[in-house]
Amino acid sequence: MASKDKKPTFEDAFTQLRETVEALEAGNLSLEEATGLFDRGMKLAKTCNEMLSAAELQVSRLQRSFGEQMAMMQTPQDEPDEDDEEEKDA
Repeated sequence: MASKDKKPTFEDAFTQLRETVEALEAGNLSLEEATGLFDRGMKLAKTCNEMLSAAELQVSRLQRSFGEQMAMMQTPQDEPDEDDEEEKDA
């Protein structure tokens, strides 16, 4: 019973989806079996899509956080001084 409550990993869900699609493509199924597999496939596709969207959001947040950290790490020494500008003009 605990295994039904546990959400599958993306890899597990994708493997199950691929197997479901292969079974549908192979044919030799009754209408009831095909409809049941199609329903299962749609649920697995939704699960995979939700997991991918969550991962994409997490990556975006990490990239934004990294960019903010890099901006804060830049010191005024990284920017040219007024004295340096005057020396270049001379």
